[in-house]
Amino acid sequence: MRFIITLDRDEDGVWVAECPSIPGCVSQGQNKDEALENVKEAIQLCLEVRAEKGMPLTIETQQIEVMA
Repeated sequence: MRFIITLDRDEDGVWVAECPSIPGCVSQGQNKDEALENVKEAIQLCLEVRAEKGMPLTIETQQIEVMA
């Protein structure tokens, strides 16, 4: 499966990676590469838990570009 993730840097300089199509699926790392590796593991674990609980694996999301 392919997922879109968001990657942001928080106020402490830690990189936070989130998978919007899997509610609560968030991880972090000291650099971008670490955050990306960690979120891959988080995605796998979240999918396993959701499957065990009989929950939908993902929710519908859309990416929309907004000009401000």
